[in-house]
Amino acid sequence: MTPRPWLHGFLDLCLLAMLRDQPDYGYGLAHRLAVAGVADVPGGTLYPALLRLEQQGLAEPSWAPSDTGPRRKYYAITPAGLDLLAAQADEWRRFRDGVDSLVGSPEVAR
Repeated sequence: MTPRPWLHGFLDLCLLAMLRDQPDYGYGLAHRLAVAGVADVPGGTLYPALLRLEQQGLAEPSWAPSDTGPRRKYYAITPAGLDLLAAQADEWRRFRDGVDSLVGSPEVAR
């Protein structure tokens, strides 16, 4: 499981990436994060992040009926969200590669 302080650093990136693949609602996004092994994200963390993406114009909400209950608020990525995702994905890869070069090294001091 991902430590919570780390999660806040890349949750928006993960949400935008998932919304690039398909629009989704909060519970669906939380489930996809958990299945991917990223984290079990509580609603108190997930929904403020989705609201932040909405307020920044990176995700656009719409309401749709549900087969199992009340209607759901779905989010779709916007063109601005796609642009930000592309830039952040490049930054993430550089960061990940740097950490991998340090952590993955067999010469790590003990």
